[in-house]
Formats: sequence, C-alpha cells, structure tokens
Amino acid sequence: MKREELTRYLEDLLEPGRFRDYCPNGLQVEGRPEIRRLIAGVSATQALLDAAVEHAADAILVHHGWFWRGEDGCVTGIRKSRLQTLLHHDINLYAFHLPLDSHRQLGNNAQLARRLDWIADGHFGEQELGWLGHLTVPLPARELGARVALALQRPPLLLGDGERLVSRVAWCSGAAQGMFEEAIALGVDLYLSGEASEPTTHLARESGVAYLAAGHHASERYGVMALAAHLGDHFALDCRFVDVDNPV
Repeated sequence: MKREELTRYLEDLLEPGRFRDYCPNGLQVEGRPEIRRLIAGVSATQALLDAAVEHAADAILVHHGWFWRGEDGCVTGIRKSRLQTLLHHDINLYAFHLPLDSHRQLGNNAQLARRLDWIADGHFGEQELGWLGHLTVPLPARELGARVALALQRPPLLLGDGERLVSRVAWCSGAAQGMFEEAIALGVDLYLSGEASEPTTHLARESGVAYLAAGHHASERYGVMALAAHLGDHFALDCRFVDVDNPV
C-alpha cells in the first residue's frame, strides 16, 4: 500500500489532533513510498530498528517514538545512530503516544481491560486518559495482583493493603502515577498504572486504596500489538510485533 494511504488511515483512526501531547504523532520519519511489511514495538529503540532491518520492513509502528518536548534536539550519539539506521534503509517511522493510550478499542487502556477481564464503565482525568471500571467478581488486592502478573507476564509492585477487597478499579497505562489521587477521590478500591513514585506508597497506605505498578513497558505492549494486528487484517499487510524486553 502507499505510505500516504496508511498515514491517512492511522490519523483518521487515532485522531491525534484531539490530544495535547509531548511529541509529534503520526509519521515521524519518512521512508519509502510503498509499505508491504511493518514491524511494531513499544519503543523506537536501536534493537527494534535492527529487527526491522533484519526483517526487511518498510515501516515501524511504535507507542514511544522520538522528538519529545524538552529533549536536546541535536542529532548526535544515540540519536544519530537511530536516525541513520532509518534513513540508510529508507524505513518509515510511525509513532502514536496519547492517541494510542486513549483509543476506545485498540488503545493500551482498552487492551488492559480486555486482558485483565475488567469491565470499563467510565473515564477520568486530563483528556479522559484514565479509565474506570469494576471486576466481575471482587477479589483481595493481593490475589488480583497475582492475576495481573499472569496476564501481563510480569509481577506487579503492590502498594498498600493487599487484603483490601477490590470491586471498583481505575487504571491508566505507563507513567500515570500522578493520577492516583484523582482515582482515590472517585472511590475506587485499587488503581493500576505502569510506574510508582516515592509518594505513591504513602498515598496507598494513608488512603487505604491499593496501588499496582504493573510496569511501564508491560502495561503498554498491547495497544500497539492490537493496532498492528488490526492493520494486518484490514490491509493484508505483513505486520509483526517485536517485544524488546524491558523490566521497567
């Protein structure tokens, strides 16, 4: 398919113009005009670029791309090596950050709910990035953490009361620990995100609301994986997800 066709489709599907983001969304680096083979991954690291070269990919699709607000814009060192790899092999780089967190079917938070068997029934927070829902059967926080570990293939960090019975839940993938207080105010029993910060422990202990830090990478695998599968089905593209291991 033509690069312009894929670009238009992704922009129509994910609506990046609706979001105030920290990076450009969409086609970040232009490569060859024809796309037949696509490699997807969480972050546009050198390891993912090398996998794309090895598989003769025409495009790379990621959640964490490049050109973040406030970053040094000089193309030196690691930045030079990454960009040089793309340009030398004429590979397109697509990145969707908040639009992929938010998408109601294919996004990270939607896919977390699907994998964890949580029933979504609302949204909260800035740009409605946070999700609210409930469990089909209430569980103690410790047992819920064990189920999250199985579903995401990574043991989460449980903060707060592991014996709290959890029915109402809130979640937001990635580095969304800053939304914990807002989730507490909404009356949930547990909040799940990708990371925890030093104050997170105290908020969990003092509020009585349990917190699960499931891993930034682990909580954001499934949106880009679902999007790549969708593109493969919709356009009959050869789409492959490459999971570059990241313990964080």
